[in-house]
Amino acid sequence: MSDPADIPLFEYDPNPSALIEPTALISPRDDMPRACVLTWFRDAAERAVADTFGRRILQLQWEDGPRPVYEIEHEGRPVALAPMPVGGAPSAAALEELIALGCRSFAACGGAGVLRPLPVGGLVLVTSALRDEGASHHYLPPSRVVDSDVHAVTVLRDTLTDLGVPFSEGRTWTTDGIYRETPERIRRRTEEGCVTVEMEAASVAAVARFRGVRLAQVLYGGDDLTGEVWDERSWQSRHDVRDRLIRIAATAALRLELP
Repeated sequence: MSDPADIPLFEYDPNPSALIEPTALISPRDDMPRACVLTWFRDAAERAVADTFGRRILQLQWEDGPRPVYEIEHEGRPVALAPMPVGGAPSAAALEELIALGCRSFAACGGAGVLRPLPVGGLVLVTSALRDEGASHHYLPPSRVVDSDVHAVTVLRDTLTDLGVPFSEGRTWTTDGIYRETPERIRRRTEEGCVTVEMEAASVAAVARFRGVRLAQVLYGGDDLTGEVWDERSWQSRHDVRDRLIRIAATAALRLELP
């Protein structure tokens, strides 16, 4: 067996400059809101744009097609709204480009499988993420966990409390392998405190820390991995939860705005 230190992901390079920098490809925009909602609910994002008479600011040009970035008005102020690609690596790249455009405070909302009893739609404030993916290791030195930004967690916690929204807090397991969530790995993750499993939280948290921007994350309980048989629970049809989460995230992103 090879030495784990030989794994390329452990070869962290602290050099802040890469051969291809986002700012070399993307120029900041004067009309770009500093507050931004990241969401993996494309359907809910489109409903939010329609409901608020929002507009498409631009389309990021990706190999698999254009990715829109919207502006909506929330609480009388502009907020960027970015439907995100699924997966840690593409989400990290999308966040890089949003930062290059000028966004500085982010609230991310997504769904997750539950590793402990949690009703469909129950909210979890992400306090840390277990780094079982690749992208975060290119932004931070090797470690098992990346902690969420303390200030961002406080702002999101206060936002949820002020809005009277029930929620819990905890660690999420970020993995690239949705079809390799074996019973043994699930057992290990629950034993070390993970309450949810998803694909992006550790990656975007690492990018935010590396680039020095604020980012808070909230997930809602989706499919159930607590039993011997996986239960899908029709979680993707919970449009009411998704629409509400975008509004909550918009409020938090505005409160997170840096001076």
